[in-house]
Amino acid sequence: MPRLAANLTMMFNEVPFPERFAAAARAGFTAVEYLFPYDYPSRDVAAWQRAAGVETVLINLPPGRWSDGERGLTSLPGREAEFRASVATALEYADALGVPRLHTMAGILPSGADGARHRGVFVENLRYAAHELAASGRTLLIEPISQRTMPGYFLSTQTDAHALRRDVGADNLKVQVDVFHVQVTEGDITGALRNHHDVVGHVQIAGVPDRHEPDEGEVNYAYVFDLLESIGYDGWVGCEYRPRGRTEDGLGWMTTIGKRETR
Repeated sequence: MPRLAANLTMMFNEVPFPERFAAAARAGFTAVEYLFPYDYPSRDVAAWQRAAGVETVLINLPPGRWSDGERGLTSLPGREAEFRASVATALEYADALGVPRLHTMAGILPSGADGARHRGVFVENLRYAAHELAASGRTLLIEPISQRTMPGYFLSTQTDAHALRRDVGADNLKVQVDVFHVQVTEGDITGALRNHHDVVGHVQIAGVPDRHEPDEGEVNYAYVFDLLESIGYDGWVGCEYRPRGRTEDGLGWMTTIGKRETR
């Protein structure tokens, strides 16, 4: 069974965000992840984390104007100064929380956008962010996200993510493999993990197609967990799913999936 981190953006929504750290700890999690802590002072988030006795293993950089539909700044021409400021903000929180990995969202392409221009901006911004994170030994992550989930999102495939990674040329830039998005977009989960096992920086899971608990749908997570072990993945697996009901009521999969027979 891999090391599991509760995603506090999606899980434990029965209580306000500050209380989700303790709720995750009571449910047996020793680690958490979440999209954005920036609505709260970093010292407060650190206090909630410390009181619950959990560690935060992943956060995202500020994504731009989320309420207006923005989903990241990294590939957006003309927003470079804002992107650099977002790196500084994220590192402030990462220092306070002890977070070792930061995910930077690519952004939504406007209609008629010049894809090559956006890619060039993406590469240069990634080089900048990777350099800034390297100073404190942190890993920068990019994640392909399915068009079904985020129409117009710049980065959707594992192939494109690894091409970008190679072009950036930074050792601390790795790919975040969300099994849900891989299955929806490409389907080759085994290839995504096995073929690039040395540059997989984080893994996330959810049932497909409804993004509920990983004990339902078309992905055999017993197989996926065995695969992670076979390739030597020793990182965290983020549980980025929307519970069918109360979070606690759906956690039985944590003990049953690992015991299933795989063929």
